[in-house]
Amino acid sequence: MLALLVVVVLLAAGGLTGVRTSSVSASRDGYTMTVTYALIARAGLDVPWRVTIEHPDGFDEDITIGVTARYFDIFETQGFHPSPDMETGDGNLVYLTFTAPAGSIFSADFDAYIQPSSQLSERADVVLMVDVRPLMSVSYTTWLVP
Repeated sequence: MLALLVVVVLLAAGGLTGVRTSSVSASRDGYTMTVTYALIARAGLDVPWRVTIEHPDGFDEDITIGVTARYFDIFETQGFHPSPDMETGDGNLVYLTFTAPAGSIFSADFDAYIQPSSQLSERADVVLMVDVRPLMSVSYTTWLVP
């Protein structure tokens, strides 16, 4: 038991029990989508979540992304920045619609921390919708440690 306690203390001292971030990207038809997320986190810690979409020709229409609804269950949130203009869902995905930016890059942040009761992990898909159809998606998992 003492050895296990020493291992946990050493891991914490080395910063290995804090938040670790990662990102996933996909490109298609001139669009590039990157999601930065918490790969490993603990309950009570602030975590990053950002979706960035680039399109060299700019955006003619509003931007809609779909995110696995269950993924947001592990968070306590302060909201999105910018706030979506519209939110809908189909039971599996939450669809967030944002006003098209003036330039060629759009970015939205989710201000959140891991709920104290969240444990294990949660998987997510993020889907970029163009013309009401899925254009591309990325998948990832956030692992939670005690």
